[in-house]
Amino acid sequence: QVQLVESGGGLVQAGGSLRLSCAASELTFSRYTMYWFRQAPGKERDFVAAISGGGNSYYVDSVKGRLTISRDNAKNTVYLQMNSLKPEDPAVYYCAARIFGTVVVTLPIKPNDYDYWGQGTQVTVSS
Repeated sequence: QVQLVESGGGLVQAGGSLRLSCAASELTFSRYTMYWFRQAPGKERDFVAAISGGGNSYYVDSVKGRLTISRDNAKNTVYLQMNSLKPEDPAVYYCAARIFGTVVVTLPIKPNDYDYWGQGTQVTVSS
């Protein structure tokens, strides 16, 4: 059974850093484009970043220069390095996988367009 398990969330001060991880099991990881989305309370799920199996990445403009997506295909894991965290960054962060997906995400986000989702990890930023 395929599972995506996120970890690394927590409480951090504004300006601080966190690294999220998403470990995938039971899939041919390199075939999947991996995504990070986030959802704040009362808001819709938003795209954050994506990375293809070959390492091509794409970001929403609001996080460029602060968040970096990367992957280790040998470890079946995708990461989101979050630096210079801002008050607008707190949310539940979800990873998702789509086989041979494009890194450019079609809006609005349709969860069924993605093959697998993780359960999410909470990021909280204190001012």
